[in-house]
Amino acid sequence: MLPQAYRMRDGDEFRRTIRRGASASTDALVSHVALTDGSGVRVGLVVGKKVGNAVVRNRVKRRIRHAVSPELAALPDGSRVVFRALAPAAVRHDLAADAVDCLRRAVRRSTAKRV
Repeated sequence: MLPQAYRMRDGDEFRRTIRRGASASTDALVSHVALTDGSGVRVGLVVGKKVGNAVVRNRVKRRIRHAVSPELAALPDGSRVVFRALAPAAVRHDLAADAVDCLRRAVRRSTAKRV
């Protein structure tokens, strides 16, 4: 589980990150990264009902959190990250690799422009 300081909870923060952040995707995940003037790194997960029932959705969230938690320390201060899981994420065996790959590509695409 991510420490509380890393969790994104505000709906407006999710919307700003998704709308203004750089994105990268695979067939199972989409990641959005925005740089803000805030401090710390915040991560949010969006896993809809198309992914599966509650058990499957929670499993997908745990797998994503576990994969990206070591990567968070390397992100610039003020980073906001949102992962959106798509339906194939439920059966994806290499979801962890997809999550890390999406995160790294989105970070490279993000610019110095602050949200």
